[in-house]
Amino acid sequence: MSTDFLIDHRCKSYPLDAAPCPASELGRKGWNVLAGDLAFPLAVLRSSALAHNLAWMQDFAQRKGVTLAPHGKTTMSPELFAQQLQAGAWGLTFATIYQLSVGVEAGARRAIIANQVVCDADLDGLHALLQRHADLRVWFLVDSLAQLRLIEDWAARRKTTRRLDALLEMGIPGQRTGCRTLEEAVALAQAMARSRAVQLGGMECYEGGVARCDSEHDAREVTALVRRVTEVTRQCDAQGLFADAEILLTAGGSAVFDLVVPLLRTQGLSKPVLGVLRSGCYITHDHGNYQRFLKHVEQREGLDASLRPALEVWAMVQSVPEPGLALLTAGRRDLSYDLEMPIPVRWARRGERTEENTPAGWTVSALNDQHAYLRFDAAGAVPAVGDLVALGISHPCTTFDKWRWLPVADDALNVTGAISTRF
Repeated sequence: MSTDFLIDHRCKSYPLDAAPCPASELGRKGWNVLAGDLAFPLAVLRSSALAHNLAWMQDFAQRKGVTLAPHGKTTMSPELFAQQLQAGAWGLTFATIYQLSVGVEAGARRAIIANQVVCDADLDGLHALLQRHADLRVWFLVDSLAQLRLIEDWAARRKTTRRLDALLEMGIPGQRTGCRTLEEAVALAQAMARSRAVQLGGMECYEGGVARCDSEHDAREVTALVRRVTEVTRQCDAQGLFADAEILLTAGGSAVFDLVVPLLRTQGLSKPVLGVLRSGCYITHDHGNYQRFLKHVEQREGLDASLRPALEVWAMVQSVPEPGLALLTAGRRDLSYDLEMPIPVRWARRGERTEENTPAGWTVSALNDQHAYLRFDAAGAVPAVGDLVALGISHPCTTFDKWRWLPVADDALNVTGAISTRF
């Protein structure tokens, strides 16, 4: 499929006096982030880091003997979906039927809805996508008899004989969705196996809710979850409840994805296992939350390095109203702040085309809708009005959803292309 799209003045930070431009031709304009060719703030993707991350995660999955279905909610970008599939991803993961529709448009033909599907409109939408694309297969989560009854009631009212693919979700007490006990899970699996509305394809869990960025704690808690899911899987397999020729086992957020690999490679079942890792944020990584978690992954895996931050938001210093404080042209409308404040990582003096690391001690202390409060030591390097500052982010999901498009730039910050988002 073609992933080209048109960018124009209706897209934030695109020059108001520039003619509309297809994304495929953006690189011909000769624009550079540091030259001020585009307005600020400006969310930018580094192409070299993107390429590295795509290859690194695909290699990780292959080395571990599992497949990859990246979570699409991170970027909601058809262009990035296409790159992930081209890099070798088995499929894509989504949280809603709408998100799934964007992924299907981008070329996905295998997908996991890592969420419960409940309402008629979503079930109708899923059914329509499956009818429209004969080669499409989608698994969604079921975690209760109440949800199963709703699906069966929908199927009866719609008079459909299609059995939808479903995964049984195991949860964690006090955490998100999912069955809490072995007995509850097995009873639900038996009901799913008898159902005329769904067929049980495998098991799902999400380990991220117990992760604390402490290897000892995280390994203990995730291992306990893996053992619970494995035990349910073995009991369901012994009773012949799984419908397919292979059992789909899936887990793996972006924080401790290495710790669920044993689940995805479960041995000793009557059928082969298809292990699917669902990490999403790896494609851009970040400068905060996931960077800290990844240090522990690297230690556990014996790696010197792994993923690289690819996403940053460039802003301009618009005011230095007092010693030690500068105001930047980016705020809550432009970047993530749900986990922590953005992190100043690089800067460039006004008019210069080279960037350097920010001085130690530069921090963002607060955000308004359109302003970031940059704190610095007035006795050291002092930012001036017109200087540019790159803000690293923590948790990329909530930066992507603030932009309809993001330029892609090379290591010299020359704009080479762009991606779109569909939130």
